[in-house]
Amino acid sequence: MIPVETIDKLEQCYRSISEFCAGLSDADWATPTQLPGWTVKDNLSHMASWEGEMSGRPLTEHRAADLSNAKNPIGEENEHEVDMRRPWPGAKVLAEWEDVVAERVQILRSADETYFAAISDGPTGPAPLSDYLQIRVLDLWTHEQDMRRALGRPGHRSGPAAEHTIDRLIRTVPVVIGKRAATPEGQTVVIEITGAVVRTVAVTVTEGRGQVSNTAPADAMCTITMDSDVFLQLATGRGDATELAAQCSVSGDNAHALKVLTQFTMMI
Repeated sequence: MIPVETIDKLEQCYRSISEFCAGLSDADWATPTQLPGWTVKDNLSHMASWEGEMSGRPLTEHRAADLSNAKNPIGEENEHEVDMRRPWPGAKVLAEWEDVVAERVQILRSADETYFAAISDGPTGPAPLSDYLQIRVLDLWTHEQDMRRALGRPGHRSGPAAEHTIDRLIRTVPVVIGKRAATPEGQTVVIEITGAVVRTVAVTVTEGRGQVSNTAPADAMCTITMDSDVFLQLATGRGDATELAAQCSVSGDNAHALKVLTQFTMMI
């Protein structure tokens, strides 16, 4: 099957990122983001390198001197690619990005089912390329929000790519509540996501595992309400969890809610 909806979301991200970056100044490109050591330009460099690799472009042979922020081999490769582009002006990185994504759209729109069924070794392990493309939507939209947040210029907060990303990140919530926050057996924690993307996630611990409930019970151990951008930051490890927790509202057990929020980061 050709993943038309996923391709549509990718193209929406490509277009939104291009439009956002088109008017950036030198100072904008150099603005630090919540990712340690990365500026706005570094985020775009990262995205350009990944989309280029997806199209068969070779990885850089450059090696970054500082890998202190890399947590694994993929992180190290990300640092090499970003560091290679650091001497470039933002306009050059943007030109590369636009060239890469134009090629990417042409490939994706003309490929047959065999292309999308091929097994790709992505960040979550071997999987069909069609599955990996769903992760690319998450990565692109998340980094776009990183850039926008750093510059105080919100946009593209809603729509298919936003909903796709929030829904994929919601998959981690049962593990956070059931295992990492050690919610007691039989208790339910409710996460209310508001703002640009609205979702309700009720997780009840059964036999030590978090299980998503169909409805949010009135006697939940706690209900945590947060804006969708706060949810995104918590789930992807942006910012300080304690500071982000202060932007949430809680009813019920405040101490356990804080425990949940400070254990929230778990990318998928």
